[in-house]
Amino acid sequence: MNQTYAVAAVTAVTAATVLVGALGLRISRTTSDFYVASRSVRPGLNAAAISGEYLSAASFLGIAGLVLLQGPDMLWYPVGYTAGYLVLLVLVAAPLRRSGAYTLPDFAEARLESARVRRLASLFVVGIGWLYLLPQLQSAGLVLEILTGAPDWVGGCVVAVVVTGAVAAGGMRSITFVQAFQYWLKLTALLVPVFFLAAAWVGDGAPRVRLDAPAVFREHTSVRVAETVRVEVAAPLTVTATGRIDGAAHRGERVGLAPGPHTVEAGTLLGFPAGAPVPERAASGGDPLGWSQPLADGRDGRQLYATYGLILATFLGTMGLPHVAVRFYTSPNGRAARRTTLVVLGLVGVFYLLPPVYGALGRIYAPELALTGAVDAAVLVLPDRLLGGLAGDLLGALLAGGAFAAFLSTASGLTMSVAGVLTQDVLPARGVRHFRLATALAMAVPFAVSLVARNVPVADAVGLAFAVSASSFCPLLVLGIWWRRLTPPGAAAGLIAGGGAALTAVMATRAGAAPEGWAHTLMAWPAVWSVPLGFLTMAAVSLATPRRIPPGTPAVLARLHLPEDLAGPGAAVPPPRPTAAGRPTPRAAATGRTAAREAGP
Repeated sequence: MNQTYAVAAVTAVTAATVLVGALGLRISRTTSDFYVASRSVRPGLNAAAISGEYLSAASFLGIAGLVLLQGPDMLWYPVGYTAGYLVLLVLVAAPLRRSGAYTLPDFAEARLESARVRRLASLFVVGIGWLYLLPQLQSAGLVLEILTGAPDWVGGCVVAVVVTGAVAAGGMRSITFVQAFQYWLKLTALLVPVFFLAAAWVGDGAPRVRLDAPAVFREHTSVRVAETVRVEVAAPLTVTATGRIDGAAHRGERVGLAPGPHTVEAGTLLGFPAGAPVPERAASGGDPLGWSQPLADGRDGRQLYATYGLILATFLGTMGLPHVAVRFYTSPNGRAARRTTLVVLGLVGVFYLLPPVYGALGRIYAPELALTGAVDAAVLVLPDRLLGGLAGDLLGALLAGGAFAAFLSTASGLTMSVAGVLTQDVLPARGVRHFRLATALAMAVPFAVSLVARNVPVADAVGLAFAVSASSFCPLLVLGIWWRRLTPPGAAAGLIAGGGAALTAVMATRAGAAPEGWAHTLMAWPAVWSVPLGFLTMAAVSLATPRRIPPGTPAVLARLHLPEDLAGPGAAVPPPRPTAAGRPTPRAAATGRTAAREAGP
């Protein structure tokens, strides 16, 4: 890939992001504009903005990488990511907007009249947001490293600086225009090269292989292993090796690998003959990619369980993602929120037709990425592999620009949502000035972690955030909206049991602490048991504490389910009662908090 073109594309995307954000800043005149875009964003623009922030690095790069790595099993990712909006449309979208809340903790307090539940929800919003931000920053580093050879932290630093500046300067009004613009840029960046790549594939005469067939090298290929890995060889394989394999040193001679696991040390150069199968990375705690393997491993009967874990996490996790939920508060009313969700389904569905194509082509033309662990780079390297020359350079630059837009748009939404929670529940004072301070904090923590945590497969990392969201906020939203007997103790217990268990399993798996076998699979894909655990715990504890049902529950539920024109002005949440210090009481309703914020910085 021509570095000059690629860097120019990334620079152009960054500059366009700043300019579009500046346009939003010019028309952001009130505090209400800053926090919720004055709740006046039309469905078309809002849907494009939601799609722009939702289609992250996991969508642009990660899905193609997982399809390359594990084949058609990974097609559940785009299906789940899209279908999650159908569940959100049916159960949550309109009532969540009618709640008048600004954040998920606002909703929790308005529904349950409990400051304790609010604080607990705030912890999960921040945790999920940071877990989601981490792969965005790491993927940005990967892209710039491929394009320019710069250290992998540079890309994350660029994203962190641009996003922090855009969010702090213009707030929700500004990033609405940015994210809408970036959706269409990302769609164009994937759509245009597909036609050229497909034409090159047809004209190349490459064999038509099944997507679920083992990946093979089409020609003699040399692969340098950057990190020590364990590989699994299914049949006897002869390679040319310079380096160390299974502790033995080799200097360019032919080495026969018997079926079974082998350890290839960092820096080893392997030469594979044409037609040789690509060795699979063996699943182990020591391999940074090993924890993502159970879904594709059907030899021990765990494949079906892992598939259901993925389906539950993606179908039910969408509604609890903080950067998705906060966008529905910008809709004028509940009907507009539903219309927005319908348009999002169409926009997201069209986009997700494209990444699997790149993954399938990657299994043919860049299979060595599965061995080196750089599968997330498949989208970026394909134009050079299939086309080369000026066409390959230009299309590669377009894809690089689209990938960078994915990092910027999703990171903007996540930073906005996390900063909102930090402003309300962590910092000692509220207002635009303190929000800007919270914005820097919201980005600084995941950026610092990205410098330490390495080799996190981007789609898998985002899938883990979905699992935590599905286990915590999905029960809270569904029961809070549709079940009048939910109590504060029940909600708190369910958040801790479901969300806490999923988060613990996710962290233990990522740290390599999960034992092999079924225990590893249960912890790697926790949604199958953690989502029911969250629902059952909330229901059981609520039934055991019937006297703790908030007295305002009937009025709140009526407001959530009645259209705004039927609810009438009397259904609005009253403003909070000020304390002696001039701040709202812990039992203040969410819209009261919002009204207080919108009165001025």
